[in-house]
Amino acid sequence: MGIEDHVRESIAETLAELVSRGELRAAVTGAKFSVERPKRPEHGDVATNAALAVQKLAGRPPRDIAALLAERLERREDVASVEIAGPGFLNLRLKAAAFQRIAGEILRAGSGYGRAPAAVRGRAMVEFVSANPTGPLLISHGRGAMVGDAIAALMEASGYHVNREYYINDYGNQVRLFAQSVRAAAKKEEAPEGGYGGGYVHELASYLALNHAALLASGDDAALSRLAVTRMLDGVPGSRELGGIKNTLAGLGVRFDTFTSEDSLHRWGKVDACLDELERAGRLETREGAAFMKTVEYGDDKDRVVRKADGNTTYFAADIAYQVDKFRRGYDHLVLVLGADHHGYEARLRAGIRAFGLDDRRFEVMFFQLVSLLRDGKPYKMGKRLGNLITIDEVVDEIDEAARRVGAGADALRYFYLSRHWNVSIDIDIELAKKATLENPVFYLQMGFARLCSILRRAQEVFGLEPPPFSEALAERIAHPDELAMLAHLGRFPALVLEAADAREPHRILFFLDELSKQFQSYFTRLKSEGDAILPLASQMAEPHWKDRWDQEKSLARLLWVRCIHTVYRAGLRLLGITAVERMVPLAARDAEATPELSPHPTEPDSD
Repeated sequence: MGIEDHVRESIAETLAELVSRGELRAAVTGAKFSVERPKRPEHGDVATNAALAVQKLAGRPPRDIAALLAERLERREDVASVEIAGPGFLNLRLKAAAFQRIAGEILRAGSGYGRAPAAVRGRAMVEFVSANPTGPLLISHGRGAMVGDAIAALMEASGYHVNREYYINDYGNQVRLFAQSVRAAAKKEEAPEGGYGGGYVHELASYLALNHAALLASGDDAALSRLAVTRMLDGVPGSRELGGIKNTLAGLGVRFDTFTSEDSLHRWGKVDACLDELERAGRLETREGAAFMKTVEYGDDKDRVVRKADGNTTYFAADIAYQVDKFRRGYDHLVLVLGADHHGYEARLRAGIRAFGLDDRRFEVMFFQLVSLLRDGKPYKMGKRLGNLITIDEVVDEIDEAARRVGAGADALRYFYLSRHWNVSIDIDIELAKKATLENPVFYLQMGFARLCSILRRAQEVFGLEPPPFSEALAERIAHPDELAMLAHLGRFPALVLEAADAREPHRILFFLDELSKQFQSYFTRLKSEGDAILPLASQMAEPHWKDRWDQEKSLARLLWVRCIHTVYRAGLRLLGITAVERMVPLAARDAEATPELSPHPTEPDSD
């Protein structure tokens, strides 16, 4: 439990005590009030408006209520002092034990710190990416992939049983044009009007010509489109250009539990069944031979065609059938992550859901904004593989090559994609993302975790010390103001995970980790300069009888504290899908300037 939550609980208990003593009305029980960290340290460790929040319920002046609360709160074992400020605010200063207790909570929970029990909040589905399988994933798809994945992880940590789903758009005119384009490429002919070009189409055509020549020659567009889509999803064996959408996503650390095919909705009759259901309910109307769904009655700006005059169903008909299918699979909450170019689609989807008598309050749509790539601050205009379209694979490969670590590109993109709210457009500078310097925020974040790992390794390898189990006696030695402040910061993590999950805002976790990294770096640098480092410095160990002056118990207490930071740091990185890199080494640059870079090889960073 974080400091704020602990104080909130103490105030609620105190209000209840005052009610039981007849000093306050019963109406104040359960009242809502805020508990926050003051912006100025002279105002204490936490501040509350509890007296002001209950004044009307209590029928008493807020300063009188504040006096009652202050008198009883000061008796609490964790409270050092309480000061009444202004019209009735309370500023509390806490004893060190209140902060030290958080260390025990973290170490007892371990990797589960900040996670709610599984599935206590019901079942949720997060649908994301769902890109047309007619081309490789582009840099814009990457944002939807990583935002969706992080939101699913947060919802899971907050207590939902989450299913991650990819909807395959493998039916209709676009996949038919794709199949025809592949056939044309195999014959070395021009693609049909509105069709697909690019090297990947020719590579797919060459593969199919070698392995499925009869199908290419058959003229069966439906069968060819299914095979082409399968290869776009799973990849062409041995191809670097066409590794497959699933493999691209796996390289980004994005996983899916289920893939649902639009074509299967038609083949299994689910689209027709939904239209029959609407017709029986009187929610379809025929106009000039076409069937319109009466979506205006359910909040849309106009009625929508679901079956054209030629008898073919529309994309909207399949989309509604798919949303209804998701509801009827028993999910308590549905989240749909879409690009900003789909913004106008939400109203018609909601109208369709309501037309089936389903509760659209359980349906949520998030629209992520555009991504602009830069190179040294200038627009990155041309992709190597698709001309003016930039694939996520080529960007990831470029960063991986510069960092000499597979996964570095995915980590960099995750950081930049998640560093802003998903409804804000972002710029990503590829050259910045490749730098192995503190100027690169991804490098800085991962360096913070690597330094913690290095301290724990040095403790074991040089001094034979393992982080000890928690004990109150040892925790009492965690006494430096910065150490207590960082424990307070760590204690916020469980509440933050819940808040970030419910707000669908992964960037809150990233901001938390950035602040944690900065706080630790400041502490680490200052104490090292003062000769009071976590472990004895090499210069101190060179002095005679250094062991006689070494306060080993303080070092053990600080190692316990470092383990707390390490535990929460790793948990936060895991939620974001960013690799918890344990070692950082300098690599000789290939040009004239040497820069420190990430590496999987075992070399110690600065950990004195």
